[in-house]
Amino acid sequence: MAFELTEEFITNIKECINSVGKTSLILDLIGDLAEQDISALLYELDTEEAVELLNILTTEKKAHVISELDTDIRLKILKYYSPENIADLVEYIDSDDAVDIINELSIKTGEEIIAFIKNPVTADHIIDLLHYDEDCAGGLMAKELIKANLNWTIDRCIEEIRAQSKNVDKIFSIYVVDDNIRLLGILSLKKLLLADENSIVGDIYEPNIRSIESYKNGTEVAELMQKYDLETIPVVNVQGKLLGRITIDDVLDLITEQADLERQMMSGISNDAEEDDSVWLLSKSRLPWLIVGMLGGILGAQFIGLFENVITQVTAMAFFIPLITATGGNVGIQSSSMIVQSLARDSSDIGLRLDRFGKGFVVSVINGLAISTLVFLFNIVLKQEIHLSITVSIALFCVVLVSSFMGTITPLILYRFGVNPALASGPFITTANDLLGLGIYFSVAHLLFSF
Repeated sequence: MAFELTEEFITNIKECINSVGKTSLILDLIGDLAEQDISALLYELDTEEAVELLNILTTEKKAHVISELDTDIRLKILKYYSPENIADLVEYIDSDDAVDIINELSIKTGEEIIAFIKNPVTADHIIDLLHYDEDCAGGLMAKELIKANLNWTIDRCIEEIRAQSKNVDKIFSIYVVDDNIRLLGILSLKKLLLADENSIVGDIYEPNIRSIESYKNGTEVAELMQKYDLETIPVVNVQGKLLGRITIDDVLDLITEQADLERQMMSGISNDAEEDDSVWLLSKSRLPWLIVGMLGGILGAQFIGLFENVITQVTAMAFFIPLITATGGNVGIQSSSMIVQSLARDSSDIGLRLDRFGKGFVVSVINGLAISTLVFLFNIVLKQEIHLSITVSIALFCVVLVSSFMGTITPLILYRFGVNPALASGPFITTANDLLGLGIYFSVAHLLFSF
């Protein structure tokens, strides 16, 4: 049964923490909870209360709970621990998670933590991973894995696996390497258990294996694992030597972070912001695109002023300005969102292909005809002047076509120049289409009314 974090449970925990001699009761309440559930509980507590709760847990459980926390909360909690205490914690978690924690701290603190790590193998793993960017395959991988030499006998292979598994929480695969640690293939546990005792690993391993180079970015890792339904993937260097492995949970974390960032950019938030961040940080992350929108509004007002004579003589035209700008913005966001989604699914498909524009053009023609016809009929029913009804319908049809084109091409151009295409689905495309929509509207009016 899934654990439910209720207000009553949180209140009970807080009362126990703030009372003397309630340690055993707290352990009864949270002892059987998963690390993820305890980390969710910590978000509801003050930092001091969270530290008190963590100190009741075993070092191993405490380490796994802290590794599940978001950076901001984790940093607040780790201020209560010395580098030596943190070193004790990182020895219980995978090397990639340990590196994430160390990278969040100051360089001095990180070096002190590594110096206090008692297990030299763990320290070496962490030092190796510190060289990689956090979003590349090398930065995502963990050094803990199970490997077997091509020339080992079955008995020796089993003994080695038993020894190596002490440092590995989950065994997904056994990787087969040669004497130079070059990755050759994969060995299934079923074949190992059923193999003849006189066999060697080279007789029963599967040579076909998918791997990824350490310099590849995280998006390529995610695409490869998704395409071939992989739970784990080995990481190699340019010489093909086995360096580590990436598990699906690490890739899911990366995908979630990227999705959150893109949603924020599409909403006009320029930095990675959280709800519990400071007022200054939240304001700083939102203000840039609000200013862009404001400048776009000022330009739009100035643009309308250029056609003041048109509005003066046909005042009803002003009533349809919100319709024109809103439709252009909506069409642009729809088109750009489809392209951004396509790029996220397959980043190699970034060509400005004619079939993409052809399909988008047909869709926009159908949508434009439908919307402009409906608006024309509504205007006739509402007894608007016929010339104005025609002007609005024609302008609306043109706005749909232009906005659809802008929404399609803008994210592709941004991606081509190394800019996150999610920007094209936010205030950028909305502001641009507002100005284009107004220009089209008044230009059509100027031609039809012959001012």
